[in-house]
Amino acid sequence: MARLEVNRSGELEVFVRVVELGGFSAAARACGMTPSAVSKLVARLEERLGARLLNRSTRQLQLTAEGCGLYERGRHVLAALDEAERCAGVQDVPRGKIRVNANVPFGQHFLLPLAPLFLERYPEVTLDIVLTDEVVDILEQRTDVAVRAGPLKSSSLLARKLGQTRMVIVAAPAYLARRGTPQAAAELASHNLLDANYARARSGWPLCLPDGDVVVPVVGNAQASDGEALRQLALAGLGLARLAAFQVRADIAAGRLQAVLEAFNPGDSEEVHAVFVGQGGHVPLRVRVFLDFLAQNVKLN
Repeated sequence: MARLEVNRSGELEVFVRVVELGGFSAAARACGMTPSAVSKLVARLEERLGARLLNRSTRQLQLTAEGCGLYERGRHVLAALDEAERCAGVQDVPRGKIRVNANVPFGQHFLLPLAPLFLERYPEVTLDIVLTDEVVDILEQRTDVAVRAGPLKSSSLLARKLGQTRMVIVAAPAYLARRGTPQAAAELASHNLLDANYARARSGWPLCLPDGDVVVPVVGNAQASDGEALRQLALAGLGLARLAAFQVRADIAAGRLQAVLEAFNPGDSEEVHAVFVGQGGHVPLRVRVFLDFLAQNVKLN
C-alpha cells in the first residue's frame, strides 16, 4: 500500500493513546472510536510494520521492544506535528499532560507549592507528578521533565539550569541541648549523624579545616531514602543532618533547626537542572512554558 494511502499520523496517535491510557477501550473513548476499531487499527499497523508492538492479555497490554521504540519516537513525532500546527495557526495555547519527576526536597519546597499557580495560568495543561530521590530513566518512565540535583551524566537529553544551592549541617535545638553543639570536625565522632541511603548520595561530609580539607564518615543510627525524610528526622531531634540550604532556610529562621560548623563549611553546592527530551530541537509548547515557569519562579539561593 502506498504511504499516501495510509493515515500514518492518525495510526500513530491512536497507538500512542493506547499505550498512555493502558488499553483499547480507554483509547477508543479518547479517540471517538470503538474498541474493535482501535484493536483492528493496531493490528493493521503491526502487519504493515512487520513487528508485534503489544503483547495482549485479558488484563493488560505490555509493550514489546519494538512497540516501546515506536511509542517513544511516535511521541516526538506527534509533538513536532503539534508544534508545526501551532506555528502555522493563530492560537498559541499550551495544552496536554506534563509528566514531571523531581527529587523529594525540590518537590516539597518548590514544585508542589508552585503547581496551583502554574495550572491557574495554563488551565488546559495537567500535571502528573512523581517525587523520588532515585534517578529515573526519562524515556522508560515516559517523563517529560525530570528535576535533578548534582552533576549531570553525559546523555542525549537536554538540560536547563534552575540554580544551585549550598549545603549546610543542621540539628534541632533540643538535640544540641542534649548532646552539645560541635565546635570542631573531630567532635562529630561523638554525635549521631543522619545519612541518606539513595544511590546518588555523597559518601561522607566534606569540611574545610585550617590544615586541609577532610571528609567525615557519616555514622549514625538512622538512614532515609530522601532529603526531606532526613529533614524530618533532624526536626525530631534525632541527630545532625547535612541538607540543601533551601530545605532548611525557613526552619533556621524560625529556630526549629540550627546550623553548626559553618566556619568549616567548604561552600560546596549542588546544581539543580530540569532535564528533558528535545530530539531534533522539538520541545512541545506545554513543556516549554513549564520550563520557563520553573526558571522564573524557583529561587534556590
